[in-house]
Amino acid sequence: MRLPPHISVEDLIGAGVIGLMDALNKFDTEKKVQFKTYAEFRIKGAMLDELRSLDWVSRSVRQKATQMEKTCQALEKKKGRAVEGEEMAQEMGLSLDDYYGRLNEIRGVFLLDIDNLGEKIPHLHQGNLMDRILDDKGNHPLHLLSLVELKEVLVRAIEELPYKEKTVISLYYYDELTLKEIGEVLGYTESRICQLHTKAILKLRSKIRSYLQGEK
Repeated sequence: MRLPPHISVEDLIGAGVIGLMDALNKFDTEKKVQFKTYAEFRIKGAMLDELRSLDWVSRSVRQKATQMEKTCQALEKKKGRAVEGEEMAQEMGLSLDDYYGRLNEIRGVFLLDIDNLGEKIPHLHQGNLMDRILDDKGNHPLHLLSLVELKEVLVRAIEELPYKEKTVISLYYYDELTLKEIGEVLGYTESRICQLHTKAILKLRSKIRSYLQGEK
């Protein structure tokens, strides 16, 4: 994801190195988790903390993101399916161009907030999701059931995405292509791929939030 020009990539790499050192110090070899998985989580967390400390997402942008997420959640509940951009734009009283412009505006918010969803999973109480997974109590049936259910919700939500959005999610998170590379594969601009990615994440977060709130 692109960052504002005042964000230094070198600073993020420095934060990531600190996260790696933290992973080395805290990793427990007796846990049945690969170090690579644990380290990646710690590195990402350190980078996100660095971004939060710089406060580069304004309050107004966060409010717009929240509004879009709630609108998506309500609209999908009403229609019983994933909604299209045109439907979202109409519901929000925006032109289609303004809607896509807002998607571009809020794209960084979900990057910072996605890890916080772990704190709201039923039975996990407060704390970091990875810490809970690695915790001694992580094998408690209620914990395992919650994680299995959440995984099922996420898989189902991905399957319900429109083809283009599902493809972007697959290429970005499973094949680890960059947004630019995905654009070359699908024949779209990087900006368009970014919009599709943000739309997909918006819908996935909506599904997860519905689950966390006890809705089926």
